[in-house]
Amino acid sequence: MGAETKAGRRGRRAPWLVVGFWVVLVAVAWTFAGRLGGVEHNRVVDYLPASADSTRAAELQSALPGGQATDLVVVYHRDGGLTAADRATAARQTARVASRLDLASAPGAVPSRDGTTLMYPVSTTAPGGDEKARDRFVDAVRDVVRGGGGLGADVGGPGALATDSGEVYGSLGDPLLYTTVALVAVLLVLIYRSPFLWLLPLLTAGVADALAMAAAYGLNRVFDTSVSGQSAGVMTILVFGAGTDYALLLVSRYREELRRVARPYDAMAAALRGCGPAVLASSGTVAAGLLCLLAADLNSSRGMGPLGAVGVLCALLAMMTLLPALLVLLGRRVFWPLLPSLGSSPPRRRGLFNAMGASAGRRPRTVLVLGALLLGALALGQFALPGDLRQEDSFSSAPEAVRAMRTLADAYPERGTQPLTVMTPTRGADGALTDVRGTEGVASATRGRSGGGWTELSVLAKASPQSPAESALIGRLRASLPGSHIGGESAQQRDLEDTNARDRALVVPLVLAAVLLILVALLRSLVAPLLLLAAVVVVWGAAVGVGGLLFGPLFGFHGTDPGLGLLSFVFLVALGVDYGIFLLHRMREEALAGAVPAAAALTALRTTGGVIASAGVVLAATFGVLLNMPLVQLAELGFVIAVGVLLDTFLVRTYLVTSASVLLGRRVWWPGALAKPASAPEPVPAADPAR
Repeated sequence: MGAETKAGRRGRRAPWLVVGFWVVLVAVAWTFAGRLGGVEHNRVVDYLPASADSTRAAELQSALPGGQATDLVVVYHRDGGLTAADRATAARQTARVASRLDLASAPGAVPSRDGTTLMYPVSTTAPGGDEKARDRFVDAVRDVVRGGGGLGADVGGPGALATDSGEVYGSLGDPLLYTTVALVAVLLVLIYRSPFLWLLPLLTAGVADALAMAAAYGLNRVFDTSVSGQSAGVMTILVFGAGTDYALLLVSRYREELRRVARPYDAMAAALRGCGPAVLASSGTVAAGLLCLLAADLNSSRGMGPLGAVGVLCALLAMMTLLPALLVLLGRRVFWPLLPSLGSSPPRRRGLFNAMGASAGRRPRTVLVLGALLLGALALGQFALPGDLRQEDSFSSAPEAVRAMRTLADAYPERGTQPLTVMTPTRGADGALTDVRGTEGVASATRGRSGGGWTELSVLAKASPQSPAESALIGRLRASLPGSHIGGESAQQRDLEDTNARDRALVVPLVLAAVLLILVALLRSLVAPLLLLAAVVVVWGAAVGVGGLLFGPLFGFHGTDPGLGLLSFVFLVALGVDYGIFLLHRMREEALAGAVPAAAALTALRTTGGVIASAGVVLAATFGVLLNMPLVQLAELGFVIAVGVLLDTFLVRTYLVTSASVLLGRRVWWPGALAKPASAPEPVPAADPAR
């Protein structure tokens, strides 16, 4: 009796202590969570590795007298041709800009051949490298430049594009959070069919998100990890998506235990013992996969690794401590109106996943071949992917700087409108200038500032910005000017593409090796982990292929983000293996209990299929939220991951992995003890239609 009383007191106190701990923790974290946006950097150069040639050029330019230059282009355009009044307006406004602001030189007009456009290059070193000062300068120019009456007037150029990009990234946070919360709330109401239960996972995910933002800010302050609007947004998606998945698994097991155990505290303890190891292993696998991005050379990819891992681990901590405490405190009534009373049986429904498993069990070879052929056919869509995404195509709705760039591209097809920067040693600057002017594809080159032993050359290409011809020119300049550094927006974009290619070659094998080692340790097998890895790699290929088929025709995207392949691979491998762990872990439990392999596979699918399907839908939907964001690279990433998760949930996990497990039999656990042959044949069990 004394022991029972002591256990009862512990059962009453422990949940309150956990909730109290989280209240204090969130109160502390909240003061730091709001500071994360202040350490975000979204310039192209901030995404590049320190070793990139264009990054070195930007650093040297910043060290020149006056600091880093801010280059703009003021663009005036009229479709039918500029009038004398238009030209007078343009001259008057640009003169006002020159008189009010500290410019490197007075802007001069450059007319287009067709007479429809005037462009005025504007440059200043006044803001230096200060992003806020740069934004104020861009706003000051835009306050003066005005069109009207059919005259278009836009301010573009690298400086304006950086300002507009920063505004777009800065606007992501609240819409992304609100949309994600609303979507998860709707899905949880549909899944739980309870007016109250859905609030607890959602509240817990919100708490985990605040903790993750505070932890991400701490990582930036202590280790100088890179933080961008993209990585911060993906972290929030992971917290809500992965966190809700863990909640679904926990609540499902807790509901089962409440039918067998009288006290909620004891039922929760049993639920945590039952599903806790699988959740811990799966979250650890996701975190390990994401941390492999630390090996990437690209700042944006390397920064996303720790932020994503922090998001997953904060979601795990909250869902395994705070959510159980809240559920225990509220007891069975939180499940109203479908209360899991002691001794009751779960409602009997038609077994969708039992039927799926039965079809896979009857003709496993046919199911496996047809599924593999379908995924292979979808993967062929990768050949339809559009080319690399240009900066002006990175926005779903074009800001002013992008409109200016598009106007310039149409009006000046015969020349570049976005200068390249050549930082060359001052001692040989005259010779370098001569060499640059003689390089094929150069329209003009002028000498700029000098300081610290370096001289700045401004180069205009004959080709349009970020075209293959301009990219080839950058390569020729780098080859012909050893010891010099080529920078500018186009050079930075080329370095982004090259660095992404190098990172893929390094990070992809690293992710596969890390995940394989974890799976081998968890499943005590080599065949089962290889089966899971093969499945998720095929899913990734198919998901990217679907993107190739739909990016252009359906969404109107004009390019593919260079980082899409690497980031989507890391996320889909980590998250896909996450679900595979739940299925194969249960399969292994059934095998250890004495079930023959085919029966173990079908039982595992029947018992975990519904929860995995719900979790997959929630995770896919949360990543699908990124499709509503104004950045093409986020929309592409969200689409590929969402499609991959759905393919994994409803095709690969349910049919292909189950069919392969039935075909392999005990060999799926080779070389572990479960791989030893049985003394009798192992028939495939028939499906029980009542279950």
